[in-house]
Amino acid sequence: MTTKDEAMDAVGKLLSYLEADNQREGLKKTPQRVIESWDEIFSGYKEDAKDILDATFNGEGYDGIVLLRDIEFHSTCEHHLQPFSGRAHVAYIPVDRIVGISKLSRIVDMHAKRLQNQERITKGVVDDLEKHLSPLGAAVIVEASHGCMRCRGVKKQNAVMTTSAMRGVFFEKPEARQELMQLIQSGPL
Repeated sequence: MTTKDEAMDAVGKLLSYLEADNQREGLKKTPQRVIESWDEIFSGYKEDAKDILDATFNGEGYDGIVLLRDIEFHSTCEHHLQPFSGRAHVAYIPVDRIVGISKLSRIVDMHAKRLQNQERITKGVVDDLEKHLSPLGAAVIVEASHGCMRCRGVKKQNAVMTTSAMRGVFFEKPEARQELMQLIQSGPL
């Protein structure tokens, strides 16, 4: 495992690739700042889905859709180290137990705060819901704008990528999927 000092040295070498004078005042502490920001941006590596979704509550017989929509997230593309951000819609139908709504947001953040691709975030969140909550159904829809599409390559400013993963009744029953989509599209409060 690389130490923090080794990581800062590596950032310094990358800076020297861009600018010969990487010791000028504005860049002198940049390696330290980059590593400190990475500790925050990539904090998802230090989290575990079981710890996040472990605290559940009695569902008291509730058997409808639980949906938290428009969960803002920010991530980093593993292919170009470019940011991408968007929103996730996370839903499940409980059997006996429900989870606090902040946990749904936290599980999205855990996956997003890693070097990622959007498909893996989508699949990872739905896999965790299925594994730790054992719901009748779980669904995740992610919409994001990618820096690698906006500022390099094809330079498409308004392109939005959408990924989805449906499990259980959301996959098997079109009427459950349709109800979920209507709830997501119902708009702001």
